[in-house]
Amino acid sequence: MAAVKACNILITGANRGLGLETVKQLLENSCQKHIFATCRDPDGPKSEALRELARKHPSVITIICLDVDDPCSIKESAKKVGSLLGNNGLNLLVNNAAIVARGTIHTSRVEDMKNTFNTNVIGPLLIIREYQPYLQTAAKASRTPGMSCNKAAVINISSVAGSMTRNPTFCTGFNTLPFMYAGFNMLTVLAAEELKADEILCMALHPGWVKTELGGEKAPLEPKESVEGMLRVIGSLTEKQHGGFLDYTGETIPW
Repeated sequence: MAAVKACNILITGANRGLGLETVKQLLENSCQKHIFATCRDPDGPKSEALRELARKHPSVITIICLDVDDPCSIKESAKKVGSLLGNNGLNLLVNNAAIVARGTIHTSRVEDMKNTFNTNVIGPLLIIREYQPYLQTAAKASRTPGMSCNKAAVINISSVAGSMTRNPTFCTGFNTLPFMYAGFNMLTVLAAEELKADEILCMALHPGWVKTELGGEKAPLEPKESVEGMLRVIGSLTEKQHGGFLDYTGETIPW
């Protein structure tokens, strides 16, 4: 199993679901690292589990306030993280925070669709923009050629629901409009093109249908299994997967 050896890692939406499970599993790896675990309300009741992890591992986890819907919050979080990184740079950025718009073409509310697009597309775009200098620093500091998550990488946790090819089959019976994932996937493709010159890896990763607040109780996958697979995939990425779309097993998904 390929291990994630990145020294400095930032995860959005780290207080619950897949984000929290990712933090937990990264802690199990003996490789020296620092995790910037971000969430909208670090002091709120939904962040208690993350705060408990930070209390147990104060030298490894730093909780950062980052509201993906708020450009000012994104900018302030980047300043805070940058001051803590110093000259080391950021090796791995995981865009995990997301929401889902419930409804159909006929029943979805305009406000819900706008909020979903802001959170799942515009937010990650601004995060990539603000954190790109720290990723560039890490890439330049690395003496190894090529691309990897241990050097500098952006991993966008997306969904097969955003695949134009696979969506009709996958989303049958779901009361959602997954247009925001299609936008998120396009952002991945465009960001990968812009980040290529700096040797910053960028790709989209589908975690599977997982039992989380977003996935629901009927989902067949437990967060532990999904994250184990995703970390295995992330740890094995090279420039060959740059700009690609994979699932948690490593299978390529058509756009």
